[in-house]
Amino acid sequence: MFTGIIEELGEVVSIEEIGDSSRIRLRGPVVCQGAHHGDSIAVNGVCLTVVDTPEQLATDSGEFTADVMAETLHRSSLGALRTGSPVNLERAMALGARLGGHLVQGHVDATGALLSREPGDLDADGTVRWEVLRFSLPQSISRYLVDKGSITVDGVSLTVVEAARDSFTVSLIPATLALTTLGDKAVGDPVNLEVDVLAKYVERLLDSRALPDTIAKEAP
Repeated sequence: MFTGIIEELGEVVSIEEIGDSSRIRLRGPVVCQGAHHGDSIAVNGVCLTVVDTPEQLATDSGEFTADVMAETLHRSSLGALRTGSPVNLERAMALGARLGGHLVQGHVDATGALLSREPGDLDADGTVRWEVLRFSLPQSISRYLVDKGSITVDGVSLTVVEAARDSFTVSLIPATLALTTLGDKAVGDPVNLEVDVLAKYVERLLDSRALPDTIAKEAP
């Protein structure tokens, strides 16, 4: 489980294609601190597992390796990563820690694309104080978004400003623009989207009222 508060802007060191899957090596000194084999680290919102052995992690290289299955490459934007690509990194949250964003599973529901970005107010020196970004929204998950609700974009916990049928907008402050990949996204770039899991639980609870009490068994 994650919070959507990015700890570090990392970088792809190398990508090794292994059949229809990939092994990605990433640089992230902050998230590597105290990392162990089998730990979970979110990369652009995708929960990946550290596969390095204790000896490899002990080299203090500030790098870690993760295997990415074909299913993940197909359903997320990780397949578009290249050597040198910047990535948003976050370690799994510790039990009892502050929940600064919202509950994020690291399970991508769909991918979208940046449709537009509009600058907001300017400081006295002309620096943009915030930007409004609009992303495309697959109809398969549009029902889970509401104005002022939460959504995860490339691992970043954001508040929905306007939820439309096929798109949504968010407002990004300078810190988010500077400390995540969203600051340099160009129109057309893909992003990973994860909706608020609480919305999916509510939908399931409502649907369960129409489910049968028991599952019919086939005759022997």
